[in-house]
Amino acid sequence: MTLTVVRPDQGEFAWSITAGPDQPRDDDTASQIKAVLGQAEAGKSVQLWIEQASDTDDQFAADLGFAPYRDLWRMQRTLPADRSSIATRAFAPGTDDQDFLRVNNRAFHWHPEQGGLTPDELAQRMAEEWFDAEGFRLHERDGRLAGFCWTKVHPHETPPGGEIYAIAVDPDFHGQGLGKPITLAGLDYLADQGLTVGFLYVESDNDPAVATYRSLGFNHHSTNRAYWFTAP
Repeated sequence: MTLTVVRPDQGEFAWSITAGPDQPRDDDTASQIKAVLGQAEAGKSVQLWIEQASDTDDQFAADLGFAPYRDLWRMQRTLPADRSSIATRAFAPGTDDQDFLRVNNRAFHWHPEQGGLTPDELAQRMAEEWFDAEGFRLHERDGRLAGFCWTKVHPHETPPGGEIYAIAVDPDFHGQGLGKPITLAGLDYLADQGLTVGFLYVESDNDPAVATYRSLGFNHHSTNRAYWFTAP
């Protein structure tokens, strides 16, 4: 089994490695990781993601010189949920791009993956096979985009699942109680597609978001853990 290895064009990591949940934590996998580490220049950092990580994975990573630094929780619930109380509409590619990017980058200015999204990066995501504009729900207030819930269907999971891929409220509309109904709007769409499982990923230390999702019936399902290595 082969790891997923990418060399990001930007960011703090020279290389990023992902070990899927079925990737053996054995000598062959360790050798593949060491081969990547050997290509990192002195002082450069390498990131290792282990999906559905367990406590034993910390030792596997430590033996390779990695230290854990970030946990991403998968939180999950059954569908349908309560129906949303707000109106949303589908994203219109080419029309809504700039408004979406403005809200996204304001809301996710701190986020290592979702923040700083560019028009080209948005176009790349919209070109993916999974992209569905109908599942990209927008909520407007006073003629402005107030928030969005971008969903993604995973047909190959058992059972097929629906992901809240990205959700945000424009900071100008914070404090108006939009987070829950915008989330529910995304879950409405997923349930209307016949899906019975909804999930999302959230930083484990984002206590306000975790509390919001728990109040909507989501529970912790598994953890994707990121580890950091700096080449000597």
